[in-house]
Amino acid sequence: MMNIIKFFVFSAIGIFVFFVPITLNGKSSIMLDHIVSFIQAAAPGVLPYYALLVILLGAVYPFYKKTWNKDKVTLVFSILKVFGFGAGAMFVFNVGPKWFFDPDMAPFLFNKLVISVGLLVPIGSVFLALLVGYGLLEFVGIFMQPVMRPVWKTPGRSAIDAVASFVGSYSIGLLITNRVFKEGKYSIKEAAIIATGFSTVSATFMIVVAKTLDLMNIWNTYFWVTFVVTFIVTAVTVRIWPLSKMSEAYYQDMEGDQEVLIKKDRVKTAWKEAMITANESSSLGKNIWDNLKDGFVMTMGILPSIMSVGLLGLILVEFTPVFDWLGYIFYPFAKLVQLPDAMLASKASAVGIAEMFLPALLVTKTALVTKFVIAVVSVSSIIFFSAVVPCILSTEIPLTIGKLVVIWFERVVLTILITAPIAYILL
Repeated sequence: MMNIIKFFVFSAIGIFVFFVPITLNGKSSIMLDHIVSFIQAAAPGVLPYYALLVILLGAVYPFYKKTWNKDKVTLVFSILKVFGFGAGAMFVFNVGPKWFFDPDMAPFLFNKLVISVGLLVPIGSVFLALLVGYGLLEFVGIFMQPVMRPVWKTPGRSAIDAVASFVGSYSIGLLITNRVFKEGKYSIKEAAIIATGFSTVSATFMIVVAKTLDLMNIWNTYFWVTFVVTFIVTAVTVRIWPLSKMSEAYYQDMEGDQEVLIKKDRVKTAWKEAMITANESSSLGKNIWDNLKDGFVMTMGILPSIMSVGLLGLILVEFTPVFDWLGYIFYPFAKLVQLPDAMLASKASAVGIAEMFLPALLVTKTALVTKFVIAVVSVSSIIFFSAVVPCILSTEIPLTIGKLVVIWFERVVLTILITAPIAYILL
């Protein structure tokens, strides 16, 4: 009986917090977003110092753990994290050149990204304990097997990841993915597919993009087209290099808890699996504490990287022609689907690798079709250096920067080719 109560009560709270939009003070969003917004409104003076403390801890952590020089990528990111703390301290204490305080530079990174991610991940990780710890993952997974396995080559249980990212945040999605991967329930290949194929920015961030590009009057069209295109693109990328050639082994060569394919008695089996998990789960206190610890360590990895990598990306966009050059890579594809302002659309597509919000800033004054396509690209491309790349690299999933850049390129090209015809039909 206790297992049934745990399954229903804890899972229901998790679902409510992550997936049910409610309207509070005239704002419709999920409960997690409301909680974060409430904290941001209640303690605005404290939050910059909290965020700076987390950035400091994140900058020191690799040196404390003596992992800062384990390989070249870690070494570079360890140095960047120190740089991130310097940039964060400059912003909080109002020291630095005029361009640094331009609204699209440090203030954008710190106020829009650092503070919200710094609250979202730890608070989200507390409720994550309820969502994935008491059988819901296994229960939903068995029903989703006929869809997830043939289309995206991932277990049925990864459906929770996919929805959590879209409704909650990529950081929440990656938190779930890393947790389930370390438990041996995803192989390396499956975890890589989920991290690069489902862990996109949240619906709340999509609203920011839609508002910037005056797309709120077609919000439902934008949301659903983005949702469908993102998952179509993922269905293609899992079948081409590098994802198609990723290892099928499990975390630290453990045996792995492979999902058994269920052909009949689906409801009965789903219930049985859920009850086994609920029975074997840790106590609520331990589960929350373990998740909170994981979430906080992940936050420490992400925040200094957002502040450093994000700032470098913004500097390159603002003061160098690097992204003008990169834009030429996508020009043939933008021209092929006859996007208005094809060169601008190409540059906007390229700039998304630095920060997902930047493409929207470049195309505010262009044609509706171009705005729509770039708005979808900025979400569907998934991989960007100011936050998602540091997020993925702070998990245990063995993805390299080189592979992430290739997957980003594939996703951008596919998104342009798929979205443009849809935009011409619908708009």
